[in-house]
Amino acid sequence: MKQVQKGFTLIELMIVVAIIGILAAIAIPQYSHYISRTRASGAAEELNPLKSAMAECFQVEGAWTNCATQGAGSIPTVGVTKFITAAVTTSAAGVITATTGATTTAGVNLVYVLTPPTAAAMVGAANMEWAASGTICDSIRGLKPGQGGCP
Repeated sequence: MKQVQKGFTLIELMIVVAIIGILAAIAIPQYSHYISRTRASGAAEELNPLKSAMAECFQVEGAWTNCATQGAGSIPTVGVTKFITAAVTTSAAGVITATTGATTTAGVNLVYVLTPPTAAAMVGAANMEWAASGTICDSIRGLKPGQGGCP
């Protein structure tokens, strides 16, 4: 009488575990990068109303000094969210600085600095192009070149 095999052999189970281990070693870091890039682009989107309001204020006032206070007049206050982890600051020169939820592999939050063009560059310009700097311009865990004003 022939005995029918029931279940899996030890080698078959070891092969499955090895395949799952290899997939996890590749997938987990990629997922971490994806989450960080998502938070970076989310922070950029949450700052768009502030950028627009400051640009409009500059067009009306003709200077950044009257446009630096959030919550005053038409300048909205940007609060702490999942994508922005600390209070957003604006300077008298129109520079916006935000700490984002995007992180480095060491867990340090990426900083997003938006600098408006100079007043001389705005003469006759149809659009205000903000230049991004700070640690947010990271092609692996932050914004890629060309996104959000990153060089």
